[in-house]
Formats: sequence, structure tokens, C-alpha cells
Amino acid sequence: MWTGIVYVAQGADYLELAIQSAQSLKHFNPSVPIEIFTDQECMESCFDIVRSIADGPTPKLACLPHTSFERTLYLDCDTIALAELDDLFEILNRFPMAVAHDVRRTSNLIRQHGVHSTPYAFPQMNAGVILYRRTPDVLKFLGDWSAHYRLLGLQRDQISLRDLLWAGDLRFYVLPPEFNLRRVTVLDAWEPLDARPTILHSHRLLQHLRHKEPRLKDVKTVLAAERLALKEEWRLEFDCGGAPVSTDPVTKFRFAETSETLRQCKSCGDQVNLAESSNN
Repeated sequence: MWTGIVYVAQGADYLELAIQSAQSLKHFNPSVPIEIFTDQECMESCFDIVRSIADGPTPKLACLPHTSFERTLYLDCDTIALAELDDLFEILNRFPMAVAHDVRRTSNLIRQHGVHSTPYAFPQMNAGVILYRRTPDVLKFLGDWSAHYRLLGLQRDQISLRDLLWAGDLRFYVLPPEFNLRRVTVLDAWEPLDARPTILHSHRLLQHLRHKEPRLKDVKTVLAAERLALKEEWRLEFDCGGAPVSTDPVTKFRFAETSETLRQCKSCGDQVNLAESSNN
């Protein structure tokens, strides 16, 4: 088959999320086939192909090379389609792969590097929305990604992905944010003709699995939760940092970045002190 969507869902909870996402895709894109790799029994009509998860370092990395499609859009289970995919697959006429920037770019977690220390302007790419062609070069890249993930021994696969994109020669395109909406509050800032929100990708769609919070199922409830959380995060940031809320909308971001580094250093120092105490 020429084009299609791929999900990987391990466990019943993630299969339930994948079904929700696939149903939203079929609503806007009824003719696009959808394939799912899962370890669960699945008879849902939103999936055109159901396959078992392959062996590999992670379910996703194991399954990506085994897509049934020549042109694939891989989606994490915590996604919801908000519009037609339209001409998205035409990107693959020019580039063998397309990804999107990770949104939390000054976080120490996202700036963590593997073999290569890249500039700030080359951040980690979010590995939850990946558009790719099934070509020898791309299949080799996916194989190298699995191998490099094993080599680094780090849980997050985006670190190994950035290493390979930085050091390799595979051409890739960076998708605009509407194809990987990680911060839904950006909808409050966009003007009417700025963008067409297309794919919501939010961890809040699986917050009920992690924190026993109410389950969110649509962009309206996710946006409301993010608006509240944004205010609370800034309040906590300045409370923890011991500084008043800045009236400068730019300076406060630099303050947050600096305060995270200081907290990280303090945490490392505390761990060192604990280790020294245990050795005495």
C-alpha cells in the first residue's frame, strides 16, 4: 500500500488510547488505511491491519521498519486528529523523513545529549510524530537508531535520534507545530489565519494512567487543563526561585532556565553529600 498511519500500542491502556486516536483520524481521513502493532487482541474497525509487536529495544523502534506502507505517518497513542491530513504525505516527495521539534527546549531533560553535544538551535526532535518513506536509506537509519539506542543505554529515544540526525546524512524536514501540537495553549496566541491545527499530541491524554487524574479526551478539555497548569507552573517557578514575577515577558524565561540549572546543581550536590556520608 502507498500511504498509511502506524500506531504501536503495548498493553490494554495504550490500545484504548490508540483506538481513540485512530477513530479521530478516520473521521477526518476515512480513506487512509491504519495499521497497529499491539500485544492485545484487537477487532476495532478503525484499524485496517493488526499485527503483533516485533522484537527490539522498544516496541516503537522494533516496529517502525515493518510498516506495510511505502509512505508512513507514525503517531504515538496520545494523539488526536483535529483536521484532514491533506497534503502532508507530499512532503515525502522531497524528503525521506519529517519530524518536529521537541517543545521543551531549555529543559535539562531535553538538552541531554548522547555521543554528540549539539547547539541549542538543534534540539531534540519529538519522536511521537514521524513521517517517513520506506527506502533502503530510511530502513538503515531506523536500524541504526535501534542500535544507537542500545549503545547509549538511555530510556528516552529522542537522544539517540538527535545524535543520528546531527551526525548522519539523511535529509529530513522539520514539520510546523500544528502537526505536533504539544502545547495547546499556542492556540490562544495564533491569529485566525496563522495555522490549521492538525494533530494534537499531549501527555494530558494519558494523565489518567500516570497520576489517576480525570481522563481527557478532546482538545477543549486539554486546553482548559493546560491554561490552568501554565499559570500554576509560573507561580511555582517564581516561588521556588525566590524571585518576584517579572514584568518582562522575555526575562522570565531566562530566569526559569537559570533556576532549573541551579536546582539541578543543588540536587547533584545533595546526592554527592549523601554518598560521602554513606562512605564515612
